[in-house]
Amino acid sequence: MIAPQPDQPAEILQFGTSRFLLAHVDYFVSESLAARRSDKRIVIVQGSSRPEGRRKASDLAERLQYPVHFRGRRDGRTIDTEEWVDSLAACLIADSDWEEIERRFVEEITHVVSNTGEDGYAIPADDDPRHALPASFPARLTKLLRARYVRNGRGVTLMPCELIPSNGQRLREIVHDHADAHYTDSDFLAWLNQECLWIDTLVDRIVSSTIEPVGAVAEPYGLWAIRETTGLELPCHHPDVQVVKDLTPYEKRKLHVLNLSHSWLVQRWYDQGLTSRLSYVREAMQEPSLRAPLESMLRDEVLPVLERELPGLRVEDYIETTLERFSNPFLDHRLEDIAQHHQEKLRRRLAPVHEMARALGHATPLLASVLHSTGMVGQSEGGDSHRKTR
Repeated sequence: MIAPQPDQPAEILQFGTSRFLLAHVDYFVSESLAARRSDKRIVIVQGSSRPEGRRKASDLAERLQYPVHFRGRRDGRTIDTEEWVDSLAACLIADSDWEEIERRFVEEITHVVSNTGEDGYAIPADDDPRHALPASFPARLTKLLRARYVRNGRGVTLMPCELIPSNGQRLREIVHDHADAHYTDSDFLAWLNQECLWIDTLVDRIVSSTIEPVGAVAEPYGLWAIRETTGLELPCHHPDVQVVKDLTPYEKRKLHVLNLSHSWLVQRWYDQGLTSRLSYVREAMQEPSLRAPLESMLRDEVLPVLERELPGLRVEDYIETTLERFSNPFLDHRLEDIAQHHQEKLRRRLAPVHEMARALGHATPLLASVLHSTGMVGQSEGGDSHRKTR
């Protein structure tokens, strides 16, 4: 461990103290710094006023370092190591440190990252970037960008990590519309679009629990896929940080393999009355009535569809990696956590694959049985009568 250095300059502003960001983006930046492949550090903004959030932010601010315990298997190897993350320059609380946050944003910041949860892009009707402290993430970001524009005019690179398709472009649209509603300066709107880079990214890593008071337990697998954009300068360099021409195939592969499998398991967990006996994904993978049909569903129903939809993306290898990740004996990835917003997840994750298979005349009885049990498809769509294409 290196002793914390207070008030270090930072060039990356991070919205959120989630355990995911601590074990993913912040870890990548730390590794890149250690390898001397970059020199940017992070200042974290804790946006919530909840007591537990403030405590976590205070602990981060005091230490500026924390452990990440990587446990599991990757590429057939067992990994059980603790790494110390040393990429933080400061952790500030929006409620009490806004003046310092704005100063740093105007004078030092070159990149912005965020992970603000399911509703992070929502803006209350009465929120306004002209308030002393806006309530929502998009309004706060708009306020900071306005201050930056007025006082130095240099654009920034924004790399959101929310699990939203085209997250960079979606955030740009929200901030642009919010700015348009509250400022009359058309040059500011042009600056947002022309001088700032809004980068779509995709993140993929299971971070299952926290280490108290600060830290995280995560699987060894990780991916931060970043859409190639003219003028993009990466904030860090790491083998798991990949620049790709098009994120859409990667988003579909993750959504319709890993995320689909999670939600499929949750529904079968419900249907088989296993909620009192099984708590974690790793336990579900030890249950023959769950694992065997999961593997059959992925290999016999999902794989033939996605191989057609995503040529060249090595879907079969990704399925094997997913099964290896789910079987990780060290991670306590709770099924009840995955079950949040379950109906919406089934609609986005499973239903499109079922419909693509129907269009191909390919039977998907295991997928359809889950959708049928939730009322998303009728019994006649069960798939048994479809012609198999594989």
